[in-house]
This record gives sequence, C-alpha cells and structure tokens, in this order.
Amino acid sequence: MTLTYSKNGIEIKTKESNDDVAVTEVVEGPLHTVTVTAKKDITLISYKQSSHWAMNANDTKFWNGYQSWTDTREIKGNFVERDVRNIFGPALKFWKFDRYGDSHIYDYSKNKLHGYDFFYAFGNDCRISYSLNAENAFLIYSYNKEKNSLILYSDVEGKSLKKGESFQVLKYKTFTTIYEAKKAFEEDFPKKDLAKIFGYTSWYNYYQNISEDIILRDLEGLDERFNLFQIDDGYETFVGDWLEVDGKKFPNGLEPILEAIKKKGYRAGIWLAPLVAERKSRLFIEHPEYFKKDEDGSYCSCGSNWSGFYALDLENEEVWKYIEKCLTYYKDMGFSFFKLDFLYAASRAEYKGKTRAEMASYAYKRLRNILGGSIILGCGATIGQAANVFDYLRIGPDISLSFDDVWYMRKMHRERISTKVTLQNTIFRHFMNKRLFGNDPDVFLLRDDNIKLSKTQKEAIIIIDAIYGQLLMNSDNLSEYDEEKKELLNRALDIFYHAQDRSHKVDGDIIEITYKLNGRAEKLLYSTSKGVFVHGR
Repeated sequence: MTLTYSKNGIEIKTKESNDDVAVTEVVEGPLHTVTVTAKKDITLISYKQSSHWAMNANDTKFWNGYQSWTDTREIKGNFVERDVRNIFGPALKFWKFDRYGDSHIYDYSKNKLHGYDFFYAFGNDCRISYSLNAENAFLIYSYNKEKNSLILYSDVEGKSLKKGESFQVLKYKTFTTIYEAKKAFEEDFPKKDLAKIFGYTSWYNYYQNISEDIILRDLEGLDERFNLFQIDDGYETFVGDWLEVDGKKFPNGLEPILEAIKKKGYRAGIWLAPLVAERKSRLFIEHPEYFKKDEDGSYCSCGSNWSGFYALDLENEEVWKYIEKCLTYYKDMGFSFFKLDFLYAASRAEYKGKTRAEMASYAYKRLRNILGGSIILGCGATIGQAANVFDYLRIGPDISLSFDDVWYMRKMHRERISTKVTLQNTIFRHFMNKRLFGNDPDVFLLRDDNIKLSKTQKEAIIIIDAIYGQLLMNSDNLSEYDEEKKELLNRALDIFYHAQDRSHKVDGDIIEITYKLNGRAEKLLYSTSKGVFVHGR
C-alpha cells in the first residue's frame, strides 16, 4: 500500500504506519477493511493498494463509469479510454467538456482502464469485487494493461483528520466464484420493493421548447396504462430560478396542468437541477455568494449547458434554505415525483476537510430528507452515493435522436449524449436494478418526425429498455402512433411487466440477451455497432 498525506503543508508518502499515522488492515474472509488513524493533524491525499489478483489481458473486465452518464462497459482485449483532456485546448476551455466526468479525480493514460465501486473479470480465473465504503470515498479499480496488474485507489483527497481521528479509506469484498459473489451482493444490497413506472417526459421531443398547449396536448394522447406524467426542463425562466415559471409558455402557471395530470389518474412529476444554476439566472446575478468557488477564485463550473452553469455552495445554509424552499413549493403544490438532475455537482467542487464522496453522500441524503416520501429519480449522479438514497437512478447518458450523435461528438467526453452508449449502459448496469435503486434506461421513441433513428433501431431501444428497466419512459405524442407502433408498444409492455431471469453474454460487437417471458425462453442478438437486433452470427 501507499498512503499519501500532507502535514504542515508538506506532502509525505508512506508504505506503513509511522509517527504521523497508523494504517490498519483487517481481512475477514472476503471483506477487506483499511482504516487510517491520525497521530498528528494531517490531510489525506491518496491511498492505493495492489490487488495481487491474477489478471489476463484477454479477460472480460467490467468498468463502471464515474456517474450516471459515463460510458460503462465490459471490455475484452485492447481498448483505450477517451481522455477528455486530449480535446483541442480552446474548445475544451470554451465548452468545459472536462467538467462532467472524472478527469479532476483520475489520471488518464492510454495504458490504463478504470472503473468505480464495482468490478469483475472473467477468463481463466474469476474475480468479482465491490465497495461498501461509498459514504467515505470513491473506490477506483485501475488496470495497467502493460503490467497486467490491478490497483485499488481510494479517493480520499482533501480529508482532514485531527490527532486521534480515524477514517475508513477502504471497505470492499472480493470473490473468486459467481455463486459466492451473487449471494453476498444480495445480502449487502437487499432487493427493493420498487414499482414499475410507465411514464411520459416532455424532454426528448421539445427539449426546452415546451408550453401549456404542448403539454396538455400530449397529456391528452396518453391512455390508462401510463402512471406518470413528468414535466421536464423548460417551464422555468432560467435554470436555478425554479419558482419563476415562464409566463409566455405557461400563462396559467403549472397548477392547471397538475390538476389535468391528476384527473387522468397519473402521478405528477417535475424536473429540477437543485445543486446548480446557470449564469443568466436571477439567483446567480443576485446571490453570487451562494456559489462555490475553485481555488483560483473562479466559480466552480459544471459544464456548458444553457448559458453555462455553476455549482452551489453546499456548505452555505442559505443555499440549502433556498433548495428546500423550491423543492417544498412543488411538493406542496402536488408533485410527487422529482427528477433531480446534474447531481454530480456535489462532487465536482472541492470542500476543505471532506472527500468528494462524502459531499455527494451528504447532498443526496439532504435532498432525500427535504422531499421525504416523494419519489426521487436521480440523474447525472455518482452511483455509489445514490444507492439506497434515491428510488430510481438514470444509468446511462441521454439518448440522441440519431444512433450515435454527430461525428465530432463521438470524440468528446465520456458523458456525451449517445443512444449507442446508453443502451450499453442499460445492459451492463442491469445488476444494480432493485438492489441499489430502480434502473432508469432513459426513453424510447417510436415517432417518425424530428428523429433520425431507423425503424429497427427504435425497436431495439424500446425492447432493451423494457427488458432491463424499472422505468419505461416516452416523449412522443402517442395519439399519432399507427397500428404497427401500437403493436410494438404492446409487445414491449408485456416484456416490461413480465420478463424474468435476464442475462447477457458479449461476443465482439454482439451482445446475446436472454430472458424468460411467460414461461418461454427468449434470446436476442443485439449489435452494438449498428444498434439493431440481428439474426444468426
């Protein structure tokens, strides 16, 4: 092991306990725990530990992405992770593509692969591991392709310890058989009683260009099979000004729409990004003191969406009073489903004395406390910290209206919009469903206008979402569906509610998906390169 910390401003590395710190490792069967106890006042910088696990370059390895939108996949053989820092400098500075992912945490290299909190490798040997330390630190599994070695990193950067204080830097389990791993995982993450949700969201047809007329028209087109109608981004004047509904788009406010939703018997949902606000918002203009600053004194940017947006200061109680006021306003109005987005902002900024995981865990739990028994769908959130806090979690990036977005976006950040990526995430993160949270695979789209997805690609999206999702969401005007689309939707709903025993196997760019439906064994071959189901191999 190597522990790096600072004392009196001096960086120190040690491979064992010393006069400043005691490092204690306890191994109890598959459980490994490492605790650091300060003998003097120190600040942790990093902790890494060799796994000594047998690795083979041709093993199939699972790499879980940093947050909801980060590409997640099984990889066999050679692969190079996209390092956002390789984007042309001025473009990176202007668009801030490095603010969505983990380049501020992890040192990318073409010779390394890495993932967060969950890892497995299958080949001549089997190795399965997962973290039980999400409240304290991200656990990063980092594989060196040249050395065939796996290092475990605990992201403890910034954690301050006073003399006598202890901190758990690692707590994970590791197994060499699937049976043992599955049994332990199901004990550590008991199955959740989560309802299936079939719903509508306004985003993927109109984006921010919604209005009262559009919302009411699409609401009218839904039938009794739906149980959720969620208003997405675009109702507010600016992101962050949640209490200022755009009067031009919604001249009567949201209350009449809410009543119309309830009249149809649906749960009413609303979208907010409570931990950020955009540069043009009244909140930013009038309360700049609400926003977190980086060490250089600039506001902590989280990306380039809208007019650019910044992280709120989560150590400022006035900020939390504002967040609570906004969320409570919509809760009291009658909304009972909250899609909370861009939640990675909690771990984007650096907070003195706290790890990034501690801040994310703190923020997510505080949001839960504010909303109480309301249903929360997290989005753009770090995975381990969202577990057992949010009811549902988005487990892939936004789908695009074409299969893999435009060519230049394919060279951008790992959190980019992509139907190709989100379908892979839906399959590879399926084991999290109803254990950590209910999986939200994003929407299916069957319409013909305002879309570049082919008929067969749209079929693959709805079927894969139905097989693996706990939510099945749509953004179409269903009154325009022809008989063929209605039949496909009926087929997907049967799968959504009745599929069991899901599994997958990867062979190159083909994923073999198997499941049982109404007592029958079903198999599909999905082409990740084309986004369609294929026949034969």
